[in-house]
Amino acid sequence: MKINGSQILIECLLEQGVDTVFGFPGGAVLFIYDALYQNSHRIRHILTCHEQSAAHAADGYARSTGKVGVCIATSGPGATNLITGIATAYMDSIPMIAITGNVGRNLIGKDSFQEVDITGITMPITKHNYIVKSIESLADIIREAFYIAKSGRPGPVLIDIPKDISNAFCEYTPKKPQEINRLIDYNDKDLEKIVDVINQAKKPLIYAGGGVISSDASQELLKFAEKIECPVATSLMGKGGFPETHNLSTGMIGMHGTIASNKAIIECDCLLALGTRFSDRVLSNIKRFAPNATIIHIDVDASELGKNIKPHYSIHGDLKLVLKSLNNKISKNQHKDWLNEILSWKKLFNHLENCDRLNPRFMMEEIYEQTNHEAIITTEVGQHQMWAAQYYKYTKPRTLITSGGLGTMGFGTGAAIGVQIANPNATVVHIAGDGSFRMNLTELATIKEYNLPIIIVIVQNQTLGMVRQWQTAFYEKRYSQTDLTRGPNFMKLAQAYDVDGYDTHTKEEYHQALKEALEKRAPAIIQCHIDIDEKVLPMIAPGAGIDSFILE
Repeated sequence: MKINGSQILIECLLEQGVDTVFGFPGGAVLFIYDALYQNSHRIRHILTCHEQSAAHAADGYARSTGKVGVCIATSGPGATNLITGIATAYMDSIPMIAITGNVGRNLIGKDSFQEVDITGITMPITKHNYIVKSIESLADIIREAFYIAKSGRPGPVLIDIPKDISNAFCEYTPKKPQEINRLIDYNDKDLEKIVDVINQAKKPLIYAGGGVISSDASQELLKFAEKIECPVATSLMGKGGFPETHNLSTGMIGMHGTIASNKAIIECDCLLALGTRFSDRVLSNIKRFAPNATIIHIDVDASELGKNIKPHYSIHGDLKLVLKSLNNKISKNQHKDWLNEILSWKKLFNHLENCDRLNPRFMMEEIYEQTNHEAIITTEVGQHQMWAAQYYKYTKPRTLITSGGLGTMGFGTGAAIGVQIANPNATVVHIAGDGSFRMNLTELATIKEYNLPIIIVIVQNQTLGMVRQWQTAFYEKRYSQTDLTRGPNFMKLAQAYDVDGYDTHTKEEYHQALKEALEKRAPAIIQCHIDIDEKVLPMIAPGAGIDSFILE
């Protein structure tokens, strides 16, 4: 069958099980968009208001499903607008395919209109990238790109397609997707060494990262933790990988982690780091991190083993397979005294528990209760992100969708679109700061156009809250460029985009607004006015020991 490059692209996407792509058209991708038009009954295109949001939507789609997200942009500025979204996915190991158009091959390198070397620009922030140089190679490049994005440690891959390639013709032969083989780079002797250490530990602690979720290892982790009676702390990216309602859960670890998780790191004698990269937000002062522990690091990415902290033992392999093997080899154990110590730490700090004013803890706990614990939470980045992590109990993987590694303000609205498209029956609640939300608020048009019942909760404190918190703590209250008393009026903005708007100042107003928004199941903004100096606590100062808590 002889078809053009644009049709080959569509056929290959369908081969890979793609049902939705996110994007924005332009000159260099006109043939591709023509093919999308002709195949709209087979593959859905979601038109965002900006290419960055298309990338974030593809990212959110991938995070919430485990499938590969796909976004499309034209050449030049369209392609460069994807960069922040690609980098966000790269830092958090999210499988994504970014398809960009480029000028025709005869115009490349001649400073042509809307020409840019997007493969050169994105080389540091993609797992791999391609510029298609012949129509005959296009199908195999697309297939290989999907395999790379999904295999091992997932990540984004970019395919740059010159315009003449998208309209060139060649033979196309369908193929089944290449099977992903999970990595096994260890043997029984490697496992036996760490089994002995685990069996002898008196105070073991599991530190679970995003790899638990990307490898679909949540059930194996639960079985493992229960078998050895071991407490579990999670990174921001690992939240949901272990149920936070479980008695073994100690909550988030790190700069804004719980007292129980951070103190457990100091006191444990065996630290099992599973699918995590020991980020600086967790480590803080390396000399004070797990000083009494034998550290065991298990990860699918060999480059992470020993990169930020040197473990005593390391296992290179797919986490799901490693945990399955360990569950068969490990001895059932109990650590009653250790768990009692953990329990005593859990009771030490209950920030905002009995606060009368509308506050972040109440807001998140109200969402938890009114959604019967079943919401998918998306966030922007800042104080509200940490409050969403601290005060909502995540019991399932892929229910907290947030930018961890890059910390991208403007991520969440696009991501919420991708999540809702991928999970049409889910309740999606997007937590946004008034600063972050401004960055991509035009996506309200996308939300309204596709009638996505996303509830956007804007934490309105008229400041860049996390930056202000640091200015308060470390810069003698010199609030340089962080006050946001300017517009827009978010209620008028809601009216302009024809979405429901609720303005709340009290707990009761917020309770009623959330209740009505959930019942209506329509696009909505709930603005919540909170104190400008509300803090994210506990907090660890940069460079301080992980148990050096700032509590007020």
